[in-house]
Amino acid sequence: MADQKWRMPAGMDEWLPPAAWRLEQIRRRVLDVFHSWGYEYIEPPVVEYLDALLVGAGDDLDLQTLKVVDQRSGRLLGVRADMTPQAVRVDAHSRPCEGVQRLCYAGNLVFANPASSVDPRSQLKAGAELFGSTSLTADAEVVALMIEVLTAAEVRAPVVVLGHMAIYHSLVGELGLDERSGQSLFAAVQSKAESDIRQLVPPGPIADCLVRLPTLMGAQEVIEQARECLASVGGAAVAALDQLAELAALVRVSCPEVTVRFDLAELAGYGYHNGPVFSAYRADLGQALARGGRYDGIGGEFGRSRPATGFDVSLKALVTDAQPVSGIWAPWAVDAQRKSLDATVRHLRDSGEAVVTAITAADQPPGFCTRQLTLDAGDWVIVDLSS
Repeated sequence: MADQKWRMPAGMDEWLPPAAWRLEQIRRRVLDVFHSWGYEYIEPPVVEYLDALLVGAGDDLDLQTLKVVDQRSGRLLGVRADMTPQAVRVDAHSRPCEGVQRLCYAGNLVFANPASSVDPRSQLKAGAELFGSTSLTADAEVVALMIEVLTAAEVRAPVVVLGHMAIYHSLVGELGLDERSGQSLFAAVQSKAESDIRQLVPPGPIADCLVRLPTLMGAQEVIEQARECLASVGGAAVAALDQLAELAALVRVSCPEVTVRFDLAELAGYGYHNGPVFSAYRADLGQALARGGRYDGIGGEFGRSRPATGFDVSLKALVTDAQPVSGIWAPWAVDAQRKSLDATVRHLRDSGEAVVTAITAADQPPGFCTRQLTLDAGDWVIVDLSS
């Protein structure tokens, strides 16, 4: 098996030049945006006790979390598949504060069982979480930050899709379903299977609303269609719809260039979202680049219940055009020429250039070095190697 050691586990990937450098550039840009908005950086561990990683989450996150036994404590450990519960722990326990706290992060995730067979098992995500505010203005800030992050990563004309978990939960809460039936209904609504929904719920106004829920997607007219649909049930579902309309108005004010759409059957997530939810798409890509939403109260499992909203973005999905680095080759030099060459190299590197220096006189420039330093009348000048 020695000749097979280079193989990686199924679903794992590695990034090589120039894509790996492009990925790192995007990560830095995203963190710079977070910093400019006042979000403080945290770096939680990749591995934690399993029960801490699954706080407030549903079965989806449990299935996606890779589990191992800690040889020291005998407890189950999990390799994180989501960083939001870790940020919740930080806000509730590691760094509690009064009022609003803004946190951000960027790190690797590992999935035991990705939701899609084509998804990689290793992902790099960045995210931002805002704790301590129940205001829709906080959700609007997070959506606007999500859009600015995508803009910094050169995503053109992103589309924002808004939903509200409380619409679904308020309807289902009236049915009194057992856990198994509830899970089946959730899956049917997620997959927009109208016939399956009809079979899972008893006839009546609530069933009619649930069957229509997957069709309530599109532009502003969806809000009025939903009002008509929910008029027969009223209550919390209508209040949630009002919140959704208000959030959309706030987003349009802060991001007038962004296309806003609605999807009232948008239930994607890990089970902890309980308010407005949002996702961002690129026009030419069917999968969401970023997802988020409100998840009030899940910090209670750490002893401190707080309102919270946030999002994360898949950084690898943002890499679309990875151009090779244009490096500069510094040839072998000795004596006085070496001294002046070293000074020139330091100046170029300080200005942001990638400069590779020869180790011996026989060295040749690597392929990504498209330019070279050449001595001309006592000065080192840059010449194009392709000319």
